[in-house]
Amino acid sequence: MERRIYKKTGESVSLLGFGMMRLPKPNPDKPDIDYELGQKMVDYAIARGVNYFDTAYPYHEGKSEPFTGHALSKYKRDSFYLATKMPTWELKDPESAPRLLRTQLDRLKMDYIDFYLCHALGSFDDYVAKYEGLGAIDYLEEQKARGVIRKLGFSFHGEVSDLEKLTERREWDFVQIQANYLDWDTQNAKRLYEILEQKDIPCIIMEPVRGGMLATLCEESLGILKDAEPGQSPASWAIRFAATLPNVLTVLSGMSTMEQVEDNVKTLGNFKALADRDYRILQKALAAFLNTGAIPCTGCRYCMDCPSGVDIPGIFAVYNRCAAAHQLPVSFGDRETIRESAKFFTAAYRGISVKNQAHNCTACKACMDHCPQGIKIPDQMKGIARMTTGLAG
Repeated sequence: MERRIYKKTGESVSLLGFGMMRLPKPNPDKPDIDYELGQKMVDYAIARGVNYFDTAYPYHEGKSEPFTGHALSKYKRDSFYLATKMPTWELKDPESAPRLLRTQLDRLKMDYIDFYLCHALGSFDDYVAKYEGLGAIDYLEEQKARGVIRKLGFSFHGEVSDLEKLTERREWDFVQIQANYLDWDTQNAKRLYEILEQKDIPCIIMEPVRGGMLATLCEESLGILKDAEPGQSPASWAIRFAATLPNVLTVLSGMSTMEQVEDNVKTLGNFKALADRDYRILQKALAAFLNTGAIPCTGCRYCMDCPSGVDIPGIFAVYNRCAAAHQLPVSFGDRETIRESAKFFTAAYRGISVKNQAHNCTACKACMDHCPQGIKIPDQMKGIARMTTGLAG
């Protein structure tokens, strides 16, 4: 497995980080984790050199941390690096941070956390209010001094100006950002990465495959990638893009199947950085994909639960699947094409319960406060509801 060195300590970190956000589930509609398959996936990764595991307080509705602790308990504590995160939205008073960290250590059955993050920072003002105003950052610094936290950083979902302020506010050990070849220019990921590189802050990449979006793409894009490298998966192109960046310590991938683990281990176990030719191929594939008009949802579910019961990520998944296949019921093309597209979309959309469909959205905007991608969810729901008029039920 390719390794990167954490410069301050000389620690060797696997270039592939195992994300514990999308673990296998016996029932796709419930957060419960398939412990047997999940353990096999973790074991396979460790046997092939993966030593970085990333979880968080809310993943799998609180079930990811206990599973992570269980899966890693059979291994020597100094043989892996564990990352988890302080749930920023749960900081209500000065007692919140101590209580939350204790809960996490209990869930994980660990004495210390190697990489601890302030989770999903976006607004600099929110950081000042929550972490400084409530004393949370002072508490975390105290825990770092005691060795309970080894390295302190944050995961970021926000604007360039907020990242600049956050990185100037204090000295961070690392920062985690979302970066992939779709977001590189469209969501300022390039500039975010450059800020960290210029400040010599180690960078951890999340969502390199955009929640699976860059593993599916559209037929034309998939064809472009397959023609260029027949034996290389679409996901591996995205993983390699992130891993080629020199200031990246590890690339996180949330893996749900053994096949995904095997593919990622293969990609970064024998890592080949992207060359100029590869970048041109990705640009061509991306241009074809952007023409589908896909919604930039990663399926992270931070928007859930919706007060009105709308299955936001499920609806976006159906929409994007149909968009990638050019099967949206829109008035383009000949009559037969439109009819067939409507049939295709109808069959997919009716897989969502009527009570969870887009027309139930009340535009309360509660979801928008939590969406890391900044998607205007009520507007999208309004458009999809309009598109599906007569299809519900």
